Amino acid sequence: MSWAGPEDIYLSTSLASYLDKKLLVLLRDGRKLMGTLRSFDQFANAVLEGACDRVIVGDLYCDIPLGLYVIRGENVVLIGELDLEREELPPHMTCVSAAEIRRAQKAEREARDLKGTMRKRMEFLDLD
Repeated sequence: MSWAGPEDIYLSTSLASYLDKKLLVLLRDGRKLMGTLRSFDQFANAVLEGACDRVIVGDLYCDIPLGLYVIRGENVVLIGELDLEREELPPHMTCVSAAEIRRAQKAEREARDLKGTMRKRMEFLDLD
């Protein structure tokens, strides 16, 4: 005997309740994909239609269109439905071109690498 009825579809762990809805998918490598879920299987492999890769660097963001996109289930960390009635991003965020966001990513990566290099050089001080 099952305690869950048909009205309890949200208690299910299945992706069936997300079919034909706009989703945000967080991948293991940190990428954030948005698109409409069209299909999935038992391994959480998913097909997104109208997918785009949302890249955020500081207060800048860019949605890079990907089209029809197949995601391997083992790379999925989180899947969530987007609320279409709500504003997606805070008002202080600025939409930029793909070239600009790539430059910002490169600058952020170089700053992180420099910080790591400086930290290694200062290890002898034992500041902890």
